[in-house]
Amino acid sequence: MSIDMNSTNDIIGREDIDDFEAILSVVGTEEADGRHTVHSDYDTIFTWDYEKGTRPKLDKLYEKAKKAQWNGQTDLPWDTDVDQEKLIVENAMATGGFTAGVDLTGTPAEKWSEKEWIQFGVESQNWTLSQFLHGEQGALVCTAKIVESVPWIDAKYYAATQVMDEARHVEVFAKYLDDKCSGHYPINAHLRMLLDDIIADSRWDMTYLGMQIMVEGLALAAFGFMAQMTADPLLKQLLRYVMADEARHVAFGVLSLQEYYQGLNAAELRERQEFAFEAAVRMRDRFLQQEVWDRMGIDPKSIVPLIQQAPERAQFQALLFSKIVPNCRKLGLLDAADGWLRTKFTELGVIEFESWEDTGEEYDSFAAVPSADQVAS
Repeated sequence: MSIDMNSTNDIIGREDIDDFEAILSVVGTEEADGRHTVHSDYDTIFTWDYEKGTRPKLDKLYEKAKKAQWNGQTDLPWDTDVDQEKLIVENAMATGGFTAGVDLTGTPAEKWSEKEWIQFGVESQNWTLSQFLHGEQGALVCTAKIVESVPWIDAKYYAATQVMDEARHVEVFAKYLDDKCSGHYPINAHLRMLLDDIIADSRWDMTYLGMQIMVEGLALAAFGFMAQMTADPLLKQLLRYVMADEARHVAFGVLSLQEYYQGLNAAELRERQEFAFEAAVRMRDRFLQQEVWDRMGIDPKSIVPLIQQAPERAQFQALLFSKIVPNCRKLGLLDAADGWLRTKFTELGVIEFESWEDTGEEYDSFAAVPSADQVAS
């Protein structure tokens, strides 16, 4: 059976995955009424087989989720005083300064004072948390869709608990941004394109792959980085709570798709490989933070390529995929279709993580409700 081969350009709209000019040319727009509509045409599936526990691993996950619910209003120390600028300075000093490892000679940022770098740090945090917020709403919508479209009762049960989780995540990120930070950012264009694709696809397993494996997998790694870096005890505890939920969510995707993908043919698996590659590139592209540079009055095209040359930046972006790559391996996507996705992840510089523990096995290591000692660590 021959497999239709799409080029990199067919999949992501450019041949060179590091074409910064093409990446930065993708800009977002904001609807006047603050709403964004995506058309989705898919089957809603009822199942009359109500036998609980037919899929024991999903049933175990469902039971854990029921015990792990927390209240975003009452379980977090919202009375914590947060000095955003002070925290930005402390974090910069702990990592070698605002410009450590980056040569900004000849750029508009070369003569920035500490005041401007602090403002950049504040804007960068506002941007990052805003994208987390938008991504969590995407997860909320996608998981509600999974409840409707997945054919198994054990999966419907678990997905229903995730809908509650995602609503709580949207709530706490919005509250933190409103109460403790100094501004919101609209959704990044690359993230919105990816969420649109995930929501618009009619196949239930594509919703799983795009959201549970790719978006949630990267979020789990990103939340872990921020939890380690921040000195704010409120944000640290918020992130640890969210990470405990996210680990279950990614495991839900791995456990569900592992079974389903065993029955797909080579052409069907290749299509899912391409979708995973496109999602990986879209998520990597959004971390260029072009909207922050725009707000600071600097053309992103003049500075982003220099920022990307810093070794620490490349390592950080690669580590964001530390959950995604082993999960794709567990699903059989790395080496299906003659190892096409393995090749693409090698080009992205992230294949080194394939031997790391997949989330289908490691989620038990995340405490459902972190203790005070775990939050402080």
